[in-house]
Amino acid sequence: MTQTNTGLRVDFVSGAVAHRLRFGGGRGQALAKAMGLRAGKTPMIVDATAGLGRDAFLLASLGAQVTLIERSEKMHALLADGMERAAQEGGVFREIMGRMTLLQGDAKELLPDLAGEAVLIDPMHPPRKNSALVKRELRQVREIVGTDEDAVELMQTALKHARNRVVLKWPAKADPMEGIRTCSHQIMGKSTRYDVFMVG
Repeated sequence: MTQTNTGLRVDFVSGAVAHRLRFGGGRGQALAKAMGLRAGKTPMIVDATAGLGRDAFLLASLGAQVTLIERSEKMHALLADGMERAAQEGGVFREIMGRMTLLQGDAKELLPDLAGEAVLIDPMHPPRKNSALVKRELRQVREIVGTDEDAVELMQTALKHARNRVVLKWPAKADPMEGIRTCSHQIMGKSTRYDVFMVG
């Protein structure tokens, strides 16, 4: 399965993802710092809300072993297809795919058994004023995966089971997520911020 009727396709080999791989700034990027990648330290990461798989791909490209969890069957199929095509490219793409493991299911049920050092949670956010392309793509993803009504519950599960840290990817100007404790620190990007919760 390469496309849904929305025309959405997961592509790790070309476009923005490949550009970020080549010119993204390595471990100095906000996401990498938030997840705890630094010289000599590469945590085992669980991406509990895989979506298009771009954050997982970036982290795997920096050497991390990443387990992706996606509960939408349709999104999971798109991811599996994209990962298979990337692996067939060979070279660096095959190497990166070798560090990515894709699971289908509810992260709240899977997280307790995964014992990830660092858990990334990127719930579907309210629509942002951004470029038409991003809005269209996000809208397509939202049509497939729905809104994450249980994001607070997922955060609580992650905070209980992560070994080192939980990172919430959140719109830069949004209020903190209600119903969970205050984060340890934040790493700011342009339109996104990473709320980092140190645990254990």
